[in-house]
Amino acid sequence: MDLRPTERFSSRVEDYMRYRPSYPLAVVEFLARECGLTAQSRIADLGSGTGLLAQLFLDFGCEVFGVEPNTEMRRGGERILSGRPRFRSVAGRAEATTLPAGSVDFVIAGQAFHWFDVAESRAECRRILRPAGWVVLVWNERRAAPGFMDGYEDMVRRYGPEEAHVETPELNDFFGEGAWRVATFPNRQQFDLAGLRGRFLSSSYAPQPGKPGYEASMEDLGLLFDEYQSGGQVTLRYVTEVYLGKPRGDVTPGSL
Repeated sequence: MDLRPTERFSSRVEDYMRYRPSYPLAVVEFLARECGLTAQSRIADLGSGTGLLAQLFLDFGCEVFGVEPNTEMRRGGERILSGRPRFRSVAGRAEATTLPAGSVDFVIAGQAFHWFDVAESRAECRRILRPAGWVVLVWNERRAAPGFMDGYEDMVRRYGPEEAHVETPELNDFFGEGAWRVATFPNRQQFDLAGLRGRFLSSSYAPQPGKPGYEASMEDLGLLFDEYQSGGQVTLRYVTEVYLGKPRGDVTPGSL
């Protein structure tokens, strides 16, 4: 796990594309209702990876610029979204997107903000956003629950460590204290054993083939699956968390 953040998923692209969860339609419906998102909105998706979050906004009709520093992940997104005329792939970083100033209505990031430099990405968001633009940070967080979900969490703890996603101090630093809000939505995936293994291996902390812990983790996943499967399937349950606000300096604390 000594790779730089922009390189951590280079060898996991295929698993990431096939097995990572998408995001519920309720996310864009919420943003349309609360923030004025429309099909004419222009979106910068920072750390866009293979395009999972971008697809949600493209389906809504938006134009999306997928900004991704990792070449392998970016090419994966280009393969998936090659038929979407309103998608633009951009080789850039959250801290240096290469996009023109004042060019987008929303900046979004799915499963990515915790890799960003907060101060530099905040300045870049302020630069590329149009007046009254929004920043939307999204994560699929696994739900704790007795049985399979607790067993899966135990797997993660044993074969991790998992990177922390977001904490209040980072959000306050980016948006300003009290100048952000959060909404949550249920999400889920169902897997057979091969899919469950692929989902685990798509994570940055999972041991890869030929590395210490790989064989043991695959054996443990098999035992976990056998214990809790029903009809040859298990269900991973998530809470999709959506944090939104304006980059610090654009609003005052407590204004949302």
